[in-house]
Amino acid sequence: MGADAGRQRKRGRWQMTLVLLCCAAPVIASYFTYYVIRPQSRSVFGELIDPQRPLPAVDVRTADGTAQPLAQLKGQWLLVAVAGGACNELCEQQLYLQRQLRETLGREKDRVDRVWLVSDDAPIPQRLKAALDGATVLRVPADTLGGWLAPASGASLGEHLYVVDPMGNWMMRFPARMDLKGASKAKRDLDRLLRASSSWDQPGR
Repeated sequence: MGADAGRQRKRGRWQMTLVLLCCAAPVIASYFTYYVIRPQSRSVFGELIDPQRPLPAVDVRTADGTAQPLAQLKGQWLLVAVAGGACNELCEQQLYLQRQLRETLGREKDRVDRVWLVSDDAPIPQRLKAALDGATVLRVPADTLGGWLAPASGASLGEHLYVVDPMGNWMMRFPARMDLKGASKAKRDLDRLLRASSSWDQPGR
């Protein structure tokens, strides 16, 4: 009986591994197509994160204080900004670029959500109300953010915009303090990612 049970457990683990591989296959195929099969002498503006980092399994707070799992963000491409609630000039610039980038995606923009992860308990200024219309705002402890996202060497967490795939994996980081010229290059990366994933990703969760 012991040997039979061991074989059944081993077979069960293999079956579970195969199921997980089947679920992940479309994502892996789209990334492989994007980065390996069709480089076509073009450069990628964003930095690919390898290995990818999944969303932390933690509860966070919405802007009105409601608790929810951070994993609820899964199901959409995410364009993520990070800053304290007071939102200084750099933060406002990041939120502006984030909004503009999504709008420039045209009919594909509904596959991308704007997310601002607020790293402290500072009140969010009223002046940002219009800018945050349609965005998801979540308060996430700074240590949780630091264990998931990471800036480039010499930069801070709030100087980048981050891309998270629909399975909840942080997979790309755009350069620090990106300007409008850089944003046009970032748009090309997003366009390519959305095209490469069009066979398995649809708008909405």
